[in-house]
Amino acid sequence: MARRKRRTGILRRSLLLALGVVLFLIVVVYVYFGIYFRSHFFFQTSIEDVDVGGKTAGEAVSELRSEVRDYLLTLYDRDGNKYQITGADIEYDYSPIGEEEKLIKDQKSFLWPGKITKKKRLSVDRSISYDKDLLKDEIRSLECMQEDYMKKPKDAAIEMTENGYELIPEDQGSYLIADKVFARIEAVVEAGESEYTFTDDLYEKPKVTADDELLTERMAKIQSFFGAEITYDMGMDKEVVDQSVISSWITVDEAYNISFDEDKVAAYVQSLASKYNTYGDKREFLTSKGDVVTIGGGDYGWVIDKEAEREQLIEEVKNGEVKTREPIYSQTAVSRNQDDIGNTYIEIDYTNQHLWYYENGVMKIDTDIVSGNISRGNGSPDGVFKIVYKKSPAVLKGEDYESDVTYFMPFAYNVGIHDASWRNGKFGGSIYKTSGSHGCINAPESVVSKLYEMVKVDTPVVAFYREEVKLTAENTKISNAYSYYDAEKEKAKEEEERKRAQEQAANTPVVGEGQRIAEDGSVEPAP
Repeated sequence: MARRKRRTGILRRSLLLALGVVLFLIVVVYVYFGIYFRSHFFFQTSIEDVDVGGKTAGEAVSELRSEVRDYLLTLYDRDGNKYQITGADIEYDYSPIGEEEKLIKDQKSFLWPGKITKKKRLSVDRSISYDKDLLKDEIRSLECMQEDYMKKPKDAAIEMTENGYELIPEDQGSYLIADKVFARIEAVVEAGESEYTFTDDLYEKPKVTADDELLTERMAKIQSFFGAEITYDMGMDKEVVDQSVISSWITVDEAYNISFDEDKVAAYVQSLASKYNTYGDKREFLTSKGDVVTIGGGDYGWVIDKEAEREQLIEEVKNGEVKTREPIYSQTAVSRNQDDIGNTYIEIDYTNQHLWYYENGVMKIDTDIVSGNISRGNGSPDGVFKIVYKKSPAVLKGEDYESDVTYFMPFAYNVGIHDASWRNGKFGGSIYKTSGSHGCINAPESVVSKLYEMVKVDTPVVAFYREEVKLTAENTKISNAYSYYDAEKEKAKEEEERKRAQEQAANTPVVGEGQRIAEDGSVEPAP
């Protein structure tokens, strides 16, 4: 029994001893690390992403300095282009200010058992040093800071393009403001940031943008003009006035004041008239004899009323109208086709002294006639005309005559077709050459009466000679006869040609025997 008690006492003492040793060791470890962490950072501690766990303040500074010396600043411009500045380029360095020691003191080292298993990220007010002049040099050397690389911003504007005036949006450009860039990057470097994207405030900005009130208001006005589309119906052809035409009529000055050039509108209308007016044009005419004659002059044909058309076109464009119409004519013809005479007309062949009347292409009347006395200067006017009016009965009056007729159909000034009872039924042949009229077309009354009933006002009259004639009567001048001869004008023309020939002769060197005219016009010995 005693022996058992003794064993139990020994075992208890051993256990107590072992427990004491363990407790002692624990205390030793606790005290050791408590003292250790008074000069070292807890494990799993980092400063600004630099692992300083278990390091002294000095060792942490060394790690931070090493990290800083590897500093790399990446810059992006507004277009996403990438640029870099290294710490070495600007002598970037870390200068401790004692905060590392303070962080170690503040971590309460004897509480280490509950903290060493937790990750801790600390920050310090680091003192960063770098050479500002070197930094500015690096910034200046960036490609995005070069004058030939940067593009100045461009204001939004109303500009003439191939499609007419358009509102061209502003161009932001890429022109950096140097002072702002220097200041911003210095702040980034001092903050130790490794990446920065240029913001819009670092760039020069356009002064006028596409939403500018004045621009939008003026562009709306221009667009109202461009909305107009006037289609001219010219028979087989069409002419369209749309934005491509209207844009040339509009002028926008630097202050965006809009002016509408009415003179250019007038010029456009004139171009229509020049292209489509047929008044007095030469025409190829298929005669009743089966041949083709060329006849011009007269007063028949299409004539655009240029002033009235100009005014209406301006009004329609300013109102933005869309329509199809004919021009305003001061005179019209039968057809807008190339052959504007049509197939209902009167044909007068002065040379053959004959008249035909066609209605819808069918000959209804043909008769011999007597026209103006060409030997007395009373040759009848040739050209393309139209019946001006009809009168029955009528009295024809001239300087030395007065004649009563039953039917009168004038077509060229005071010259017309009428009956002539005094002819006693004799018409045709060569009567007109010596005993012709004062210019009118004499025909048998029986024929003229039918023609009078059938023909309508504005019916075309095609009158022609087959030989060259010189018409000098006043009525041929006034009626724009094709063969009208202006003696005074021709005389002046001949005189001008004579003077030109004399001047040319006076300036031509005299070439003697054994001479020739050189390339420069001088006389030189012949080779």
